[in-house]
Amino acid sequence: MEKRQLGRDGDFVSTIGFGAWPISGAMGTVDEQTAIATVHAAIDSGITLIDTAQGYRTSEALVGKALKEGHRERVFLATKVTGRYSRQAIREAIENSLRNLQTDHVDLYQIHGWNPQYPIDESMEAMEQLRQEGKTRYIGVSNFNVGQMKTAAQTAPFHSLQPRYNLLDREIESDILPYCEAEGIGILAHSPLAKGVLTGKYAPDHQFPQNDERSQMSRFQGEEFRRNLEKAEKLKTIAQRCNLTLIQLAIGWLLRLSAVTCVLVGAKNPAQVAEHVGGQGWQLSDEELQEIEGVLASEPKTY
Repeated sequence: MEKRQLGRDGDFVSTIGFGAWPISGAMGTVDEQTAIATVHAAIDSGITLIDTAQGYRTSEALVGKALKEGHRERVFLATKVTGRYSRQAIREAIENSLRNLQTDHVDLYQIHGWNPQYPIDESMEAMEQLRQEGKTRYIGVSNFNVGQMKTAAQTAPFHSLQPRYNLLDREIESDILPYCEAEGIGILAHSPLAKGVLTGKYAPDHQFPQNDERSQMSRFQGEEFRRNLEKAEKLKTIAQRCNLTLIQLAIGWLLRLSAVTCVLVGAKNPAQVAEHVGGQGWQLSDEELQEIEGVLASEPKTY
């Protein structure tokens, strides 16, 4: 498993990380035994970074159960405070997360998103205080734009940004990505498979069950879903010529950029983890990258 450094002076972490949102059941039911086995499969495959959040339903508790009996020291554990970012809320959240994760500290603690109800200087001061106390080794932010990152950095430096980034969602390329690269902020790319659109597993008439969050999302219905699936099929053809699956192509395409520290891929079973690991350890040629660009530019991008 390849590794890259988080930020300018952080730990070296695996280029593929385990995103623990799917094991919470938000994208379809996952039983506890399978969830724990999936986390173990990720660790055994060489994945060191596991990312969860306060807002990920039962995810933290499942990860905590999976990391018992010697697994905790093998991972770089990241979680997030979700929604409420006052000093008190952040402190309550980290204590709850540590109990759920069955550990005395996390390696990376992140603010899950920008909320204008809470002054960012107060939020960042609270995050930095947790770092000084040893509750977390590093701090980071998630889903911030450049202006929000600049404001946050005035109060406390942080090591990472967790933005959405995949073949279909490329909005960070214009300013967020170059800003992070210039400032030495590690990018942990979430939703690298566009929540399943880039798996090649779905037909335009697919109906997601009610217990799957995608059943309520417009991009998984109608014309937008059809257009994106058409692109996915064309990309799948390129992947096959490279002896890759579409999933592996989507992961490796993100890792073409040195600014991307880690690609956070969600998995619901050990077999999916095994496929994800094949997304690193190789490179696309300039010709292949140009062909991919041609597919993506064939119709207007949908964000």
